[in-house]
Amino acid sequence: MRYKITPVPKPRQTRSDKWNERPCVMRYRSFADEARALGIKIPDSAATVIFSMPMPSSWSKKKKAAMSCKPHKQKPDIDNLLKALLDATMKEDCSVWDIRAMKLWATEGSIEVMQFGSMD
Repeated sequence: MRYKITPVPKPRQTRSDKWNERPCVMRYRSFADEARALGIKIPDSAATVIFSMPMPSSWSKKKKAAMSCKPHKQKPDIDNLLKALLDATMKEDCSVWDIRAMKLWATEGSIEVMQFGSMD
């Protein structure tokens, strides 16, 4: 299932983030609220998550066409994107034991979650 939500990495949080509104933390909290509102569900096994990262508006149409669906090989790191998604959508993400993740360039941000034959 594809969800129209721009992926955001999980920031490293400190105690002061409870009252100090850093932009990266506020962006993550907004993402988490939106992910829960969309009802994103992550299966425990045999899951593939595709993070579609939006291309910068400063890129030319030619560059956007060339980079569409190509691997996104820069920050944010895929592990931080996955951690943000799991922490936002699950109370206990320790039950997830088999997951694959990719991040690709796209015209707009989205997250796609697919489940293949489960091994349960």
